[in-house]
Amino acid sequence: MPSLPSLRVEGRYFADGCSAVAGMDEVGRGAWAGPVSIGIAVVTPGCGRRIPKGVRDSKQLLWAEREKLFVPLGRSLASWAVGHASNEECDALGMTIAQRLAAKRALEQLDVRPDVVLLDGRFDFLADKVAGVSDFPPVRLIVRGDTSAKSISAASVLAKVTRDRLMAEESEHYPWYGFESNRGYPAPLHKMALASWGCTPLHRKTWAFVAGLQYRPAGWEELLLRRGLLREPEDALGDDVAHDLVGATGDPHAGDAEEVSGPRVGAPLA
Repeated sequence: MPSLPSLRVEGRYFADGCSAVAGMDEVGRGAWAGPVSIGIAVVTPGCGRRIPKGVRDSKQLLWAEREKLFVPLGRSLASWAVGHASNEECDALGMTIAQRLAAKRALEQLDVRPDVVLLDGRFDFLADKVAGVSDFPPVRLIVRGDTSAKSISAASVLAKVTRDRLMAEESEHYPWYGFESNRGYPAPLHKMALASWGCTPLHRKTWAFVAGLQYRPAGWEELLLRRGLLREPEDALGDDVAHDLVGATGDPHAGDAEEVSGPRVGAPLA
């Protein structure tokens, strides 16, 4: 089993004079449906004794373990929050800006503003290189931070549980998609529901998976073309092939072709 994350990384910033250090992690980046969510967990020098045992990267924990940790973990921190950017915002803004927006919303909820933010990974999605300014405290990238820095692993657990609960609530409205178990990520049941029923209002309609659906949401072609995700169109059937399949014009059985083929995927059933 991998070693548990510790507060050693955060301790170095406390030694340098920081009074509050925040770990940040994202959940939902690779999902087809639902928001992208950013968790922030703020620790102070006195938090170490209160953080419950067993906190690690959320991907290394079972659902029941994350649920059990959620309340005591939140109480042990100086402050914490989870911010979201909706699937519509992911479509309209792109993932990097959507992540930054979700992180800003999380930061605005905090009772304690951190002196520094520890961000998991090699990519600083908080940096707005176009504007040249930042709404965030200084950011430090920590490679594999969710397995080494306890504040980052805490943020991942809080974000994961919060987003999972949101998707479980939405599953009551869209029972065919299995959101209560797949949380909007690719899964066999999810794929079958998309093929049968098309996108829900929760789906990210500019993602590449939409190009494989027979159902087309309004504006899909323009959006996919703008993001370079539109596939080359398939050649239409030639007249001779169509004749063999449905019969010649005036054939008494030709009119049955559309009915036999079944309703259009995504169309309402009678």
